[in-house]
Amino acid sequence: MVMDEQPVVKPDSLRVAFDDERLVSDAGLMLPASLAGRLGIEALVNETVDLSPRTGGALPGRKVMSLVSGMLAGGDCIDDMDVLRAGSTGLVLGHDVMAPSTLGTFLRAFTFGHVRQLDRVLDQTLARAWQAGAGPGDQRLVIDIDSFIGEVCGYQKQGAGYGYTRKLGYHPLLATRAGSSEVLHIRNRKGSANTQRGQQRFLDELLARVRRAGATGTILVRGDSGFEKEKVFKKLDGQGVEFSIGVKQHKGVRDAIDEIGEDEWQPLEDYPDTGEAQIAESTLNGWRLIVRRVRTLGEQGQLFDTWQHFAFATNRTEPLTVVESEHREHAVVELAIRDLKDQALAHFPPGNFHANSAWCVIAALAHNLGRWTSMIGLPDQMGRTAATRRRRLFQIPGRLTRTARQWTLHLPARWPWREQFNQALERIRALPAAA
Repeated sequence: MVMDEQPVVKPDSLRVAFDDERLVSDAGLMLPASLAGRLGIEALVNETVDLSPRTGGALPGRKVMSLVSGMLAGGDCIDDMDVLRAGSTGLVLGHDVMAPSTLGTFLRAFTFGHVRQLDRVLDQTLARAWQAGAGPGDQRLVIDIDSFIGEVCGYQKQGAGYGYTRKLGYHPLLATRAGSSEVLHIRNRKGSANTQRGQQRFLDELLARVRRAGATGTILVRGDSGFEKEKVFKKLDGQGVEFSIGVKQHKGVRDAIDEIGEDEWQPLEDYPDTGEAQIAESTLNGWRLIVRRVRTLGEQGQLFDTWQHFAFATNRTEPLTVVESEHREHAVVELAIRDLKDQALAHFPPGNFHANSAWCVIAALAHNLGRWTSMIGLPDQMGRTAATRRRRLFQIPGRLTRTARQWTLHLPARWPWREQFNQALERIRALPAAA
C-alpha cells in the first residue's frame, strides 16, 4: 500500500483560528482516565476526603482527578490545568474538569488532617491497583527510601526553607518500589527538616501499607547514610524486614574498616577501567558491615593517594557480592524522583504548606496512575520514562465526532505508537470496574 503524498504548506501562508470545539488536546489521557475509572479513584476521594463545602471542598473527587489529569498532561502549576478545558478534551476524561481558580481554592482548604485523608486515598488506590495485577504478590518487594528538595519559586511559601542543597524549597520523604518506580509513600516536610525527621513513623506506615496492599513475600528496604539509625535497624529486623542502609564514616565504622585484612578484599570485576574497586565485610554493633573501597587510576589517581570507603549495614545473609551489588542499585530511586520533577513536582506552586502537601500526594497519585497504565496495559514497556510515556501515549491530538448516538475519537493516521495505545486500552478495559 502506497501512502498518498502529503502536500507541503509554507508556514507563512497558514491562517490560524482557534475555533474547533471538537478537537482534543491530549486524547491519550483516556488511557489513565479509563484505569482511574476501573480503580474508582474519584468515588474513593469523595468518600475519604471530608472538606467543608463552604471552603471549596464540595465533590473533591472531580477536583483531585482534574489535578491528576493535568499533571499527567505535563502540568506543573495550577494554571496549567486549564489545558483540560480546551476543545472537547474534558469529554474523554470521565470526570468534570474544574477551573484553575476552583482548584486553587480547593487546595488552600486543606489542613493536616485532610492531607492525611488524601494519603489514605493513595494507600487504598495502591491496594486496588495491586489487586488488578500490578502488585508483587508473594515475590520479593524491594523498597528504596530517600528524600529530595522540592524547589519553590518566590519567598512567600509557608514552611519553605534552605536545606543541605542550599536551595529554597521543601524536603519530602519518599519511598518507591524498585523495578516499577511506583511511589509507595510520600510525606512533605519543611525545607529545613533533617533527613531523619519523621523517619520511624514513615517506615511504620510504609510497611503496614504494602502489607495491606497484598505484599506477602520478603521485603527489602534500602537507603543511604541519611537514614542510618540503630532504632531503625532494630525495628526493621524485629519485623522480619531485610535492610541495607548506608552508614556515615564515624569512628566506629572507621575502626571496623581498619580491622579488615588486606587479603580479605575482593576485586569488583564490573568496575570501569578508569578506576579500581574492592569489597569486604566486617561487623558494626552486631550488624553485618559491607564496605566498598575505590580509587582512581591514571593521572587523576594522584589526587587520591588513598582508598575512598563507602559502607552500609545490613541484616541480609546472602553472599557478599550479591548483597553489595543489590545495594548499589538503590540509585534507581533517583529515576523516580526525576519523573516526579519532570511532571508536577518541578516546583511547589501553592503558598500554603498544607496545600503543597496535598499537591505532593496528588502528584504521587498521578505518577502512579501513569506507571500502572504501563504495568497493566503494556507490561513490556515498564521502563519508559514519564516524558516518553506522555509523548507517545498521552499527548495525542484527537477529534471527537458523533454519528447515530455513537461517539468516535479520531486520532492521527500513522501514529507511530498506535499499536501500543490499542493494546493498553484493550487490557485496561478488560479490568473489572470498581464496586
